[in-house]
Amino acid sequence: MTHGKPAIGVIGGSGLYDLPGARLLREEEVDTPWGRPSDRIAIVEIEGVAAAFLPRHGKGHRILPSEVNSRANVCALKQLGVESVLAFSAVGSLKEDLHPLDFVVPSQIIDRTRHRPDTFFGGGVVAHVAFADPFCKSLSELMVEGIRASGLPGGRSGETLVCMEGPLFSTRAESELYRRFGAGLINMSALPECKLAREAELCYALVCMVTDYDCWKADASDVDIQMVIQNLQRNADNARRLLQRLVPAASRSARTCACKDACQHAIITAREARPAETVSQLACLLPRYFNE
Repeated sequence: MTHGKPAIGVIGGSGLYDLPGARLLREEEVDTPWGRPSDRIAIVEIEGVAAAFLPRHGKGHRILPSEVNSRANVCALKQLGVESVLAFSAVGSLKEDLHPLDFVVPSQIIDRTRHRPDTFFGGGVVAHVAFADPFCKSLSELMVEGIRASGLPGGRSGETLVCMEGPLFSTRAESELYRRFGAGLINMSALPECKLAREAELCYALVCMVTDYDCWKADASDVDIQMVIQNLQRNADNARRLLQRLVPAASRSARTCACKDACQHAIITAREARPAETVSQLACLLPRYFNE
């Protein structure tokens, strides 16, 4: 293998702060026009493939979901050469048959966040990027295959994920409302991460690791942090096993999806009207459109 730019990025969710067993090649401190990412990015070797690993909440879990600098996280991975992002997140279940410890790959998302910058654009440059299908279909299918081949519980796809603001868990009324939406999963971390990945023209898919039934379920214990933490560790161990299969599989998969050209026809602002400062920012992220 070569130890150059890693084409595969891994964003670890709650409980997944490092990758024991992966060979550490180096650590990168990356500055971006949107600040610094959640932590140093570890370039690791997994089954002979280089990958860039970033813990979303920082090592030791220091950063609230609302405080995560997702723009810096996504931009930093793009700057390092990442093309496809394998993301992981702890989630609650909104359905009886999505059990704690299940691994599920969602296909849709509902945005219930309120306080998070969720686009790279603005500042005089307008773009409207298609987001009808928020997760990369090819990468999602690869994840489902990997979960099933690894013998992990779950392996479902096609579910809708609600991303709420947090940091408090849902009220019972909210939990019941999201169930009426038809959603199956709930978390606090997938947005704006997956929106920004699309704007950055990265393939992005998410493994949801169920820790609990949300508080809708009357015959289960109400969600509490002790229950969540117990399942976090079990899920993290399974996630590390899964990555040994997913990283090399993703590295062999050609990018034939639309993700890599998401901004091709989305930038509306006339070239002569684009402010130089904003163009300089965006050139770091999207050089094919802003380095001309």
